[in-house]
Amino acid sequence: MSSRPMNVSSTETTNSVSHFILMGFPSSPEMQLLYFALFSVVYTLTLMGNAAIVCAVQWDRHLHIPMYIFLGNFSLLEICYVTTTVPNMLANFLSTSKSISFVSCFIQFYFFFSFGCDEGFFLCIMAFDRYLAICHPLYYPRIMTKQLYTGLVIFGWSCGFLSILIPAILMSRVPFCGPNIIDHFFCDLGPLLALSCAPVPKTTLTCATVSSLIIFITFLYILGSYTLVLRAVLRVPAGSGRNKAFSTCASHFLVVSLFYGSVMVMYVSPGSRSHPGTQKFVTLFYCMATPFFNPLIYSLRNKDMKDALKKVLGAPSKEISKNTEK
Repeated sequence: MSSRPMNVSSTETTNSVSHFILMGFPSSPEMQLLYFALFSVVYTLTLMGNAAIVCAVQWDRHLHIPMYIFLGNFSLLEICYVTTTVPNMLANFLSTSKSISFVSCFIQFYFFFSFGCDEGFFLCIMAFDRYLAICHPLYYPRIMTKQLYTGLVIFGWSCGFLSILIPAILMSRVPFCGPNIIDHFFCDLGPLLALSCAPVPKTTLTCATVSSLIIFITFLYILGSYTLVLRAVLRVPAGSGRNKAFSTCASHFLVVSLFYGSVMVMYVSPGSRSHPGTQKFVTLFYCMATPFFNPLIYSLRNKDMKDALKKVLGAPSKEISKNTEK
């Protein structure tokens, strides 16, 4: 019996797996092509919708206010988030090997969860902005200065990368000695833990703690903010101002519900091994469906954003047509 320390053997076992096989959605070649076509269309529309919002916020000077600056960054984040998994998934629909290298797998893991955490932080920032604007409108310009909203944007982008750094390092040191087949379409936490050839309680506990803290703290903060906002809005006399506040907050909260509803199902207990089919379906929903619907939710319920998007897409506005007539 060898008396070598456990960490040495773990490192050696980890090196015995040089790549993983991503099973994705096993089916006939014809169905693989159908999946490729369907998800390609959804991915393209997702990129176009979120890019349109980013361009609208960048080009329309009327949208150079904190609320839309946060929304523009959130849309850019959605593009990054969906791009960490979907292009590789689309390539695997056309591939026979469906392999991903060990390093690429953990790079994908790190960026996917970092951008996912950043989404939670940006939703918190957007909730904080709406709380200030609606509950303390007189103090809002004094509090939400350029320095503050710039700092909040930097905070939103950096926090996820810092939060996931330790879990990603621990996951990269998990001993993998075979099999190397991941029954998923990307390097997700649960399927990777399931392939470990030795118990990793420290890694499992750390990942569970970090994911649970981020999910619940951000969600409870958002819930608390919108509860205070709702109370403030209900005190306002019925009218256009009240309707606009309701519309804006409803858009934000709908995005929050879509994102957190699916994320909580998956990552509150990452050590649990749910049915692979259910796991893939729920993951696919928040990987593709929420970034796809977010531009629609924000643009359809916001007049300023609709007008800005018309300019970006080249639709002639009423004012231009009136000036032409004159």
